[in-house]
Amino acid sequence: MLALKHFASLFTLVAFFVGSSSGQLVTPPLLPSVDPFYVPPSGFENQAPGSILRSRKIATAYFGLILNPVQAWQLLYRTTAIDGSAIATVTTVFKPLNAKKDRFVSFHTAYDGAARSGVCDPSYNYQFLAPQIDLISSVEFLLLQAFVLDGNIVSSPDYEGPDAAFGAGRLAGTGVLDSMRAVKNFKSTLGLSDNPAVVGYGYSGGGIATGWAASLQPNYAPELSIKGWATGGTPANLTGTAVFIDGTAFAGFLPQSLAGLSAPSAYGAQLEPVFNEILTPYGQTVLDAAEQICGVQNIFTFAFQEIQSTKVQTLGKQVLYEPTIARILQQNVMGQSAGETPKAPVYMFHAPQDEIIPYANATTLRDEWCGYGASVQFVTVQNGGHATTEIIGFPGAFNFVKAAFAGTVGGGCSQKTILDDSLNPLALGVSLEPILVGLLNGLAAAGRKDANIIADPGTLKKTVT
Repeated sequence: MLALKHFASLFTLVAFFVGSSSGQLVTPPLLPSVDPFYVPPSGFENQAPGSILRSRKIATAYFGLILNPVQAWQLLYRTTAIDGSAIATVTTVFKPLNAKKDRFVSFHTAYDGAARSGVCDPSYNYQFLAPQIDLISSVEFLLLQAFVLDGNIVSSPDYEGPDAAFGAGRLAGTGVLDSMRAVKNFKSTLGLSDNPAVVGYGYSGGGIATGWAASLQPNYAPELSIKGWATGGTPANLTGTAVFIDGTAFAGFLPQSLAGLSAPSAYGAQLEPVFNEILTPYGQTVLDAAEQICGVQNIFTFAFQEIQSTKVQTLGKQVLYEPTIARILQQNVMGQSAGETPKAPVYMFHAPQDEIIPYANATTLRDEWCGYGASVQFVTVQNGGHATTEIIGFPGAFNFVKAAFAGTVGGGCSQKTILDDSLNPLALGVSLEPILVGLLNGLAAAGRKDANIIADPGTLKKTVT
């Protein structure tokens, strides 16, 4: 909490100087938990999913301080909770000058947070003078801007919903699809065509949202003109991920997953009685903390500890077999049925040495989707770690998005391996050189196969700042 106070002081000071030069005080944005914009109007549940409930124009910024010279709006829209009830969340829409009018990109940043205050929400972090508490979203803002600078309107939703249901894949999937509907409904303001083409992108936590949106779209939102999905470091199996990282430097992702899954809009009604019975006082403290902080902070607070420990809960190693927990985790495994198979082409990329999301779970999802008739391009980033793979693999995903819009992506399933662990200086084209410089800096900070991050998780902060 001390760091938050320091951030607040810094941004208040900046606001004073900016306001002095402009003739009026510019104040940092309100947290979503106290911002009236995020509160849906009475009767919103009677609106169709994707309906715009409220909109406003905002100023966005790189790292909260460097103004982003594009038009931007926030849309509060109606979407759907796990139990089918109506909830509302926000997407941020970026429109560059001379934007392409027949398309938009849906960008699903890995905000990986279960903070109920909304401090981790992309819509909060993107705003000018917002303290950069969610470091992952901060660095991914560079990737989002690559799509903007290429002339695309970009929508980036708070797909975890109003109470930060991190890990609840089905909720994230419908949150993404309804954000696409909301952008379509905003077409007159954006100058979009009546039925714009859409391609979705997401990595890691954003891969949860992307993978589930791709899975649910044929049945939940078949009217959308989806041209493709690009997903990397995809957490296709939450149980597999939990076992893989428990007790490691990245175990901190697990408390926030439990906090997210037990959010009211997710599986709170089912999980809270179980947690009340099995959590130790220390375990409850861990879960309470996870509801206050973002992803990187969770890593610092729970590194090398174990969720499957009786220090946290009374069932020990059997906790993942507890019937309610096991059933919910099973419901969040991608690729289990033919009815939840992407119809648009999919681009997947993953590293065999990924230290957070198991490679084997991603290849299993690929095989299952291909078996059900999906078209999947699978790229193995041989010399990447989890963080470095998003950077090394991004040019391929970026070019896939362009090809998907152009309609030149072939059908069927294919596999490819990238052996290089560096970036081609022209990988994104000359016009995107500033973005590439930022990615190269991140790659250098992370180290080969994430070596620096594995040795010191604090490197995640250095990579961003």
